[in-house]
Amino acid sequence: MDGSRALEQGAVRKLADDDWSRKRFLKMVGGTGAAGALATLVAACGEEEEVKTGPGAPATEGQSDLEIVGYALLLELLEADFYRQVLASGEIKDREFADYAKKILANEEEHVDALAATEQQLAGPGVVLPKTDFESVLVGGERKILATASIIENVGASAYLGQADRILSEDVLAAALAIHTVEARHAAGLNDLARNGFKGEGNLIGSVPDGPFAKPKSMEEVMKLVKPFFAS
Repeated sequence: MDGSRALEQGAVRKLADDDWSRKRFLKMVGGTGAAGALATLVAACGEEEEVKTGPGAPATEGQSDLEIVGYALLLELLEADFYRQVLASGEIKDREFADYAKKILANEEEHVDALAATEQQLAGPGVVLPKTDFESVLVGGERKILATASIIENVGASAYLGQADRILSEDVLAAALAIHTVEARHAAGLNDLARNGFKGEGNLIGSVPDGPFAKPKSMEEVMKLVKPFFAS
């Protein structure tokens, strides 16, 4: 399936054109949320016909969305590892920030569980987080940690947004947007705590990044931003 054909069949187009699908999507996001949407995806994927795979084979809903699920899982693993190391470092003295970090970690761990379960059901290879290196952040103390946390959460939100038009399954789209809004709320809370203000100078800083519309980021852009957090 070429890019234009995939876009025509993509979930975004379906939701825009199909009133029933749009209502179903809104009900899913407002009700069961990410975990329920992912569970629905797992059940649906079991009904797909077997198709040819490998070079030259047409892209399928499962194949395309598996790539995105694996990518999202890697980012969620990175975020969860960051907060675990931050909390273990003892560098956070502010009680409000410590409470934020604990709650965000719990959210990220749930995201990891849901995405890992979906990846497994889609017969993915299993994402393993490479060794991380947050030492340069931790040695900077609480202010550096808080500033980095706000950037990481904005990156996470923009990463999900950047994949929205590539997602073929309506259920994966619902799950991605359900997680996206949580990541955005994490970012807003951390930016407020960091006193970054209502609007920052760039789209990775500020409670409302760079104007009234969030800016999506491609996989390449996101991986370039998080690369410094992986040990060389």
